[in-house]
Amino acid sequence: MNDIKKKWYVIKTISGKESKIKSYIESELINNGFKNEIGKILVPIEKIFQIRKGKKIHREKAYYPGYVMIEANLEGEALHAIRNVPGVITFLGEGKGSRSNPVPMRKEEVSKILGKMEYNSYENMNVSFVVGETIKVIDGPFSGFNGTIEKINEEKKKLELAVLIFGRKTPLELNFTQIEKI
Repeated sequence: MNDIKKKWYVIKTISGKESKIKSYIESELINNGFKNEIGKILVPIEKIFQIRKGKKIHREKAYYPGYVMIEANLEGEALHAIRNVPGVITFLGEGKGSRSNPVPMRKEEVSKILGKMEYNSYENMNVSFVVGETIKVIDGPFSGFNGTIEKINEEKKKLELAVLIFGRKTPLELNFTQIEKI
C-alpha cells in the first residue's frame, strides 16, 4: 500500500498497559498479514528524573496515559483486527456505541506530538549557550525562573543550571527546548 493513504489515529486503551497493547497490536497485524497497512505505532513517553534515597533515578512515563498512536490505512479488515486486540477500547473520534470509521488526526496535531515542529526540533536548534550565562526556564515546573548555566552537553542537547529558589541555589538539568535566552 501507499504511504499516502496512511493517516495517524489515536487508540484509547487500558491505562498503564500502553506498551503491552502496542506489542499486541504489532504482533496481531503482522500475523494476520496487515503489515503493509500499518506504519508506525507509538506510545509517546517522557523520561522523568527523580531523587530517591539520595540517588538519581530515571523512569519513563506516558505523556498521554491510556492512548496509543498508530499510522495506518484503516480501510478493510485492519480496522477490525485492531479493534479486537485485547486492551483496545476504541478509536478517538468514534461516537458512543457506533462502529463508524475513526477520525484521523490533523497534520498539525501529529507534528506537535512527534516534536517535528521547528521550535520543538532538536536538529534545528543551533542556539549557542555559554557557561555562566543567565537564561529563562520556559517549560516544566520551574517555568518562569531565571538560572545560570553551569554545564553544557551539546551531544544530548541538555544543560545544567542553577536556579535561585527561596534564596538557595537549586540544580536543574533541562533540554535546550525548555529554556530561552534573556
